[in-house]
Amino acid sequence: MPENKQAPVALIVGASRGIGRQVAIDLAKNGYTVVVAAKSASNAAVVKPFPPDPNSQQSTVSTVEREIREAGGQATAIAVDTRDFESVQKLAAETIRLYERIDVLIYNSGAIWWASVENTPMKRFQLMQRVNPEGLYGTIQACIPHFKKQNWKARIIVVSPPIYSRFFRGKTAYAMSKVGMSVLTKGLAMDFERDGRHEMAITSIWPASSIMSAATGQITRSDPDAAKDLRKPTIYSDAILALLNAPSKDVNGLLTLDEDFLRGHEGITDFSKYSLLKGAIPRRIMPAKFPDLRVVEQNDEGRRTDSTVLKTEFKL
Repeated sequence: MPENKQAPVALIVGASRGIGRQVAIDLAKNGYTVVVAAKSASNAAVVKPFPPDPNSQQSTVSTVEREIREAGGQATAIAVDTRDFESVQKLAAETIRLYERIDVLIYNSGAIWWASVENTPMKRFQLMQRVNPEGLYGTIQACIPHFKKQNWKARIIVVSPPIYSRFFRGKTAYAMSKVGMSVLTKGLAMDFERDGRHEMAITSIWPASSIMSAATGQITRSDPDAAKDLRKPTIYSDAILALLNAPSKDVNGLLTLDEDFLRGHEGITDFSKYSLLKGAIPRRIMPAKFPDLRVVEQNDEGRRTDSTVLKTEFKL
């Protein structure tokens, strides 16, 4: 099938399985050309049965590409290691070489270790920092030159949570990495607004209830009853599609939840179709209301310091 060069291009980092795979498939169904990127690749032609379990190791960017293409969509699989900035730069450059632009960047890659500080080894802590905030930062840095050439017209979606203190409990190292991603969302959104880049928007989105994935699948294998509290990943892809269709000004800098955005912006009140088990009502794991991070002096920056300018002055 000839490729539609007019289709918007979505680069989805962390698209080999689970939520990322579902987002890639559903964006392709809705007319996007998708670049599915993750560390795991394979020979999709020999995978049996096909398609593989979407939450298993057999699901890779290669099998996701095949799924999308066999359904009539446009997709390209590219392996990437988000811990390696050069690898990320090559990913962005190859996407541009193939499709000439990046309209949507979705960062779904994530390293997880839920434990206390005492029980989080240094290597686990470092892995989460490198894959989560550092990987996101590097991916955005790699895409910025291309966004600039596109006259700053693009959307960025980040898989990270609203910021609130209960999230830190029992998983501090993990929370440090994920909240760092949300801080990046807030800060970059302010940059876009300050610089008049009104067609750019960056948004963070997080599940209101647990979603079936490779991580939650481990829990249900040990406790089958836990499945009643899980939702299908389609709620997440539906929320992302709604975010992409919303005006930039409404979502730039927003830290939101899938259910809350679908309810508030799409008017959806019945979420039963997303329950993994028919008739079940999954427990909401996120607070109903989040703290406002702004302060009274929000707009008073004082004297702004720019290190790039100071560096130039110092050299002079």
